Amino acid sequence: MEKRIIAVNSNCYHGYSIEQALEGIAAAGFHYVELTATKGWTEHVFPDQSFEKLCGVKDLLEKLDLHPFSMSGHCNLMDTQRLPDFVMNMRLAHFFGCDYIVSSIGEAHLADNAKASNELLAQNIRGLVPSLEKYGLTLVLELHGEHATGTVMKEIVDLVGSDRVKINYDTANCVFYGNVDAADDVDTCMGDIAYLHLKDKAGARNAWDFPALGKGYVDFETIFHKLDEAGNNAPFSVEIEFTQAGPKDLAEINTAVQDSAEYLKAHGFVL
Repeated sequence: MEKRIIAVNSNCYHGYSIEQALEGIAAAGFHYVELTATKGWTEHVFPDQSFEKLCGVKDLLEKLDLHPFSMSGHCNLMDTQRLPDFVMNMRLAHFFGCDYIVSSIGEAHLADNAKASNELLAQNIRGLVPSLEKYGLTLVLELHGEHATGTVMKEIVDLVGSDRVKINYDTANCVFYGNVDAADDVDTCMGDIAYLHLKDKAGARNAWDFPALGKGYVDFETIFHKLDEAGNNAPFSVEIEFTQAGPKDLAEINTAVQDSAEYLKAHGFVL
């Protein structure tokens, strides 16, 4: 089996610059990054940024030996008017040489009450497949909001019926939004998991509390074992979202990223 890609989501540095994020991620020993292009939340890179700015990010990635293999490009896939925006995010992902683009089904972190049937949703996503093929991308749908269990997400992926559309299993969103335990729930969709947000969970189930890996109660050891047993070599992208108050400073984020690196190394992973 190929070496598993182990990355950090630049969204860990929400509120800080992309330059600060990349420097912190590289300093912790990682060589892969998930760039965040989430409208109204973390626009570390975004289609409306200047070409000069985007090239500067590309240059810094090369300097730090960081490979931008994926992009977090959340859009509301239930809203047909937002689909052209998502195509622009795909083009941006292609510019950076990404292989994956991540989106929740609704608009992550923005107030959005739109609902759609799974059939209509699958139809919208199927309409994106030609662009995914054009730009060489796999869309991985993140467990989030009303779509936060493996069972629900597998139904949608099955309806879409394309190898270009798979699941991004978020190991803490399933608890926070779906009230299920990842170590059990991964069994419901293992064959369709093509990407994982490794995120820990602390505090009450419905508390916004997502610390460094190993600082909460997500049973990562069982998840890692089950992935190995299934021969699932999907990439890992570390995501740390702290508490509602957020990190107190940049140093706290850098420490959490470093702690997560040490946790993964202690479990036999090579960064």
